[in-house]
Amino acid sequence: MMDHLICVDIQDREIGNATKEECHKKGLLHRAFSVFLYHEGKLLLQRRALEKYHSGGLWTNACCSHPRCQESLTEAVERRLYQELSVVCSCEEVGEFIYFHKFHNEMYEYEYDHVFIGQYYGEISPDKEEIMDLKWMEIADLSESMLHNPEQYTVWFLTAAPMVIRKLTGGKKPG
Repeated sequence: MMDHLICVDIQDREIGNATKEECHKKGLLHRAFSVFLYHEGKLLLQRRALEKYHSGGLWTNACCSHPRCQESLTEAVERRLYQELSVVCSCEEVGEFIYFHKFHNEMYEYEYDHVFIGQYYGEISPDKEEIMDLKWMEIADLSESMLHNPEQYTVWFLTAAPMVIRKLTGGKKPG
Protein backbone atom coordinates (compact mmCIF):
# COMPACT_ATOMS: atom_id res chain seq x y z
CA MET A 1 0.00 0.00 0.00
CA MET A 2 1.29 3.45 -0.87
CA ASP A 3 1.90 5.88 1.96
CA HIS A 4 -0.39 8.86 1.93
CA LEU A 5 1.19 12.12 3.05
CA ILE A 6 -0.52 14.96 4.88
CA CYS A 7 -1.27 17.96 2.66
CA VAL A 8 -1.32 21.25 4.57
CA ASP A 9 -1.92 24.96 4.08
CA ILE A 10 0.78 27.57 4.74
CA GLN A 11 -0.06 27.52 8.46
CA ASP A 12 0.44 23.73 8.64
CA ARG A 13 -3.27 22.99 8.96
CA GLU A 14 -4.27 19.66 7.44
CA ILE A 15 -6.30 20.06 4.24
CA GLY A 16 -6.16 16.56 2.78
CA ASN A 17 -3.78 13.83 1.73
CA ALA A 18 -2.07 12.47 -1.35
CA THR A 19 0.47 9.84 -2.27
CA LYS A 20 4.14 10.74 -2.05
CA GLU A 21 4.33 10.58 -5.84
CA GLU A 22 1.36 12.95 -6.26
CA CYS A 23 2.82 15.43 -3.77
CA HIS A 24 6.16 15.54 -5.54
CA LYS A 25 4.87 15.49 -9.14
CA LYS A 26 2.10 18.06 -8.62
CA GLY A 27 3.97 20.30 -6.18
CA LEU A 28 1.45 19.90 -3.34
CA LEU A 29 2.40 21.46 -0.01
CA HIS A 30 2.80 18.63 2.49
CA ARG A 31 4.13 18.05 6.00
CA ALA A 32 7.73 16.88 6.34
CA PHE A 33 10.50 16.75 8.91
CA SER A 34 14.27 17.00 9.07
CA VAL A 35 16.20 15.41 11.96
CA PHE A 36 19.66 16.52 13.06
CA LEU A 37 21.75 14.40 15.43
CA TYR A 38 24.62 15.97 17.35
CA HIS A 39 27.22 15.36 20.03
CA GLU A 40 30.34 17.15 21.25
CA GLY A 41 30.04 20.06 18.80
CA LYS A 42 29.50 17.84 15.77
CA LEU A 43 26.50 17.17 13.53
CA LEU A 44 25.84 13.90 11.74
CA LEU A 45 25.54 14.32 7.98
CA GLN A 46 24.39 11.74 5.49
CA ARG A 47 25.17 11.67 1.80
CA ARG A 48 22.03 10.64 -0.04
CA ALA A 49 22.22 7.53 -2.19
CA LEU A 50 22.72 8.26 -5.87
CA GLU A 51 19.55 6.31 -6.71
CA LYS A 52 17.27 8.71 -4.79
CA TYR A 53 14.68 10.33 -7.05
CA HIS A 54 16.17 13.75 -6.29
CA SER A 55 19.25 15.19 -4.57
CA GLY A 56 21.22 11.95 -4.90
CA GLY A 57 24.85 12.33 -3.83
CA LEU A 58 24.23 15.52 -1.86
CA TRP A 59 24.98 15.94 1.84
CA THR A 60 22.12 16.56 4.23
CA ASN A 61 20.94 16.09 7.81
CA ALA A 62 20.84 12.72 9.58
CA CYS A 63 17.33 11.83 8.46
CA CYS A 64 14.32 13.40 6.76
CA SER A 65 10.93 12.17 5.62
CA HIS A 66 7.18 12.70 5.95
CA PRO A 67 4.63 11.66 8.55
CA ARG A 68 1.95 9.37 7.17
CA CYS A 69 -1.75 10.09 7.53
CA GLN A 70 -2.83 9.50 11.13
CA GLU A 71 0.82 9.54 12.31
CA SER A 72 2.20 12.22 14.62
CA LEU A 73 5.48 13.97 13.87
CA THR A 74 7.06 12.32 16.93
CA GLU A 75 6.02 8.85 15.74
CA ALA A 76 7.28 9.56 12.22
CA VAL A 77 10.64 10.87 13.47
CA GLU A 78 11.14 7.77 15.61
CA ARG A 79 10.11 5.45 12.75
CA ARG A 80 12.42 6.99 10.15
CA LEU A 81 15.44 7.35 12.48
CA TYR A 82 15.22 3.65 13.13
CA GLN A 83 14.54 2.68 9.50
CA GLU A 84 17.35 4.81 8.02
CA LEU A 85 20.00 4.66 10.76
CA SER A 86 18.93 1.99 13.31
CA VAL A 87 18.93 4.80 15.88
CA VAL A 88 16.62 5.19 18.86
CA CYS A 89 16.90 8.73 20.19
CA SER A 90 14.57 11.31 21.70
CA CYS A 91 14.35 14.50 19.65
CA GLU A 92 12.89 17.96 20.16
CA GLU A 93 11.41 20.27 17.56
CA VAL A 94 13.38 23.51 17.20
CA GLY A 95 11.65 25.22 14.29
CA GLU A 96 9.79 24.98 11.03
CA PHE A 97 9.82 26.52 7.58
CA ILE A 98 8.30 26.18 4.13
CA TYR A 99 10.37 25.68 1.01
CA PHE A 100 9.64 25.12 -2.65
CA HIS A 101 12.07 23.76 -5.21
CA LYS A 102 11.60 22.44 -8.75
CA PHE A 103 14.06 19.75 -9.78
CA HIS A 104 15.23 19.17 -13.36
CA ASN A 105 13.12 16.03 -13.71
CA GLU A 106 9.70 17.67 -13.22
CA MET A 107 9.71 16.80 -9.53
CA TYR A 108 8.89 19.34 -6.86
CA GLU A 109 9.62 19.71 -3.20
CA TYR A 110 6.99 21.89 -1.57
CA GLU A 111 7.20 21.10 2.09
CA TYR A 112 6.23 22.45 5.46
CA ASP A 113 9.36 21.16 7.18
CA HIS A 114 9.55 20.62 10.95
CA VAL A 115 13.14 20.62 12.22
CA PHE A 116 14.14 18.27 15.06
CA ILE A 117 17.39 17.77 16.96
CA GLY A 118 18.56 14.91 19.14
CA GLN A 119 21.75 14.20 21.03
CA TYR A 120 23.18 10.81 20.10
CA TYR A 121 26.41 8.93 20.89
CA GLY A 122 25.70 5.32 19.92
CA GLU A 123 26.12 2.96 17.00
CA ILE A 124 24.70 3.81 13.59
CA SER A 125 23.78 1.30 10.89
CA PRO A 126 22.70 3.18 7.74
CA ASP A 127 20.20 1.84 5.21
CA LYS A 128 22.34 1.56 2.04
CA GLU A 129 19.32 2.20 -0.20
CA GLU A 130 18.89 5.62 1.44
CA ILE A 131 22.43 6.59 2.44
CA MET A 132 25.76 6.25 0.63
CA ASP A 133 27.95 7.82 3.32
CA LEU A 134 27.88 9.28 6.84
CA LYS A 135 30.17 11.65 8.68
CA TRP A 136 30.28 13.64 11.91
CA MET A 137 31.28 17.22 11.13
CA GLU A 138 32.39 20.02 13.45
CA ILE A 139 29.85 22.85 13.43
CA ALA A 140 32.48 25.45 12.50
CA ASP A 141 33.73 23.33 9.57
CA LEU A 142 30.19 22.69 8.39
CA SER A 143 29.37 26.40 8.53
CA GLU A 144 32.41 27.20 6.36
CA SER A 145 31.62 24.43 3.91
CA MET A 146 28.00 25.57 3.54
CA LEU A 147 29.15 29.13 2.90
CA HIS A 148 31.65 28.20 0.19
CA ASN A 149 30.14 24.99 -1.24
CA PRO A 150 26.33 25.25 -1.07
CA GLU A 151 25.96 23.04 -4.16
CA GLN A 152 27.15 20.06 -2.08
CA TYR A 153 24.05 20.22 0.18
CA THR A 154 20.33 19.59 -0.24
CA VAL A 155 18.12 22.62 -0.69
CA TRP A 156 16.27 22.11 2.64
CA PHE A 157 19.52 21.58 4.54
CA LEU A 158 20.71 25.08 3.62
CA THR A 159 17.70 26.53 5.47
CA ALA A 160 17.42 24.03 8.34
CA ALA A 161 21.10 23.72 9.32
CA PRO A 162 21.60 27.39 10.32
CA MET A 163 18.50 27.12 12.52
CA VAL A 164 20.00 24.08 14.27
CA ILE A 165 23.46 25.63 14.53
CA ARG A 166 21.99 28.76 16.21
CA LYS A 167 20.12 26.55 18.68
CA LEU A 168 23.20 24.45 19.52
CA THR A 169 25.59 27.40 19.80
CA GLY A 170 23.23 29.73 21.62
CA GLY A 171 23.38 32.16 18.72
CA LYS A 172 27.15 32.51 18.97
CA LYS A 173 29.42 32.20 15.96
CA PRO A 174 30.65 28.61 15.65
CA GLY A 175 34.36 27.99 16.16
